[in-house]
Amino acid sequence: MSSIHQVGTFSLGDRRVRRLGYGAMQLAGPGVFGPPKDRDAALAVLREAVASGVDHIDTSDFYGPHITNQLIREALHPYPEGLTLVTKVSALRGADGSWIPALSREELTQAVHDNLRNLGLEVLDVVNLRSMFSVHHPAEGSLEAPLRVLVDLQKQGLIRHIGLSNVTRTQVAEGRSLCDIVCVQNQYNLAHREDDALVDELAREGIAYVPFFPLGGFTPLQSSTLSDVAARLGATPMQVALAWLLRRSPNILLIPGTSSVAHLRENLAAAHLELPDDALQALASIGSA
Repeated sequence: MSSIHQVGTFSLGDRRVRRLGYGAMQLAGPGVFGPPKDRDAALAVLREAVASGVDHIDTSDFYGPHITNQLIREALHPYPEGLTLVTKVSALRGADGSWIPALSREELTQAVHDNLRNLGLEVLDVVNLRSMFSVHHPAEGSLEAPLRVLVDLQKQGLIRHIGLSNVTRTQVAEGRSLCDIVCVQNQYNLAHREDDALVDELAREGIAYVPFFPLGGFTPLQSSTLSDVAARLGATPMQVALAWLLRRSPNILLIPGTSSVAHLRENLAAAHLELPDDALQALASIGSA
């Protein structure tokens, strides 16, 4: 069993979590829709993650929908002290698995209550508001109205902290003018480096940056440079990609997802991988190509 204690920690609001966590999205069925093929395997992954030291799990009630939160509750409730569950709101799933924006006061309030019920919690540690001006990438537009809804729910004691997901730098600035933002969750990895400046800006402000698709998501990272570095270090390309993110900035919190215990262990082993300077230089060239 791997241990991830040596990766260090970073703040999520008033919580301190290890920088290598777990993303539960892949526990649902194909297309993040419907139940898993193997429910017992999904439960085993969650238990293995926590046993290995993971204290930060990312989820959402629109994964499945409801599936991943129900799995998390079944596997881990009552939750161990120190485990931080981060969820997100702003979408519903159509009968065909489509992603439907759900940003009205009523929809956001219902989403928070759905997360509370399915996770078995009285208060949510962190709720990320996911921008839905474009489903697949950040797009400009004001998030003031939905953020004010989350602030109201925070005042009611249902949410501890608020974060943002799939957002632009302008939206981050807007959000920070309305409330404390404890994390930003955007796509970022070796090949997708559009948020380089934002990562550094948030680091200076003590705000966590949580890359989703740290390994490329539905299109896994492929690079001869990455493969060459991995071969030289006796690691897998995905371990190298995760190790690079851990080195990239101290405010980066990783949440690689998987539905396999073996793959989970492989991901967590990235905590032990040291990247020499020449490897870092070679890897940096991937994003600038």
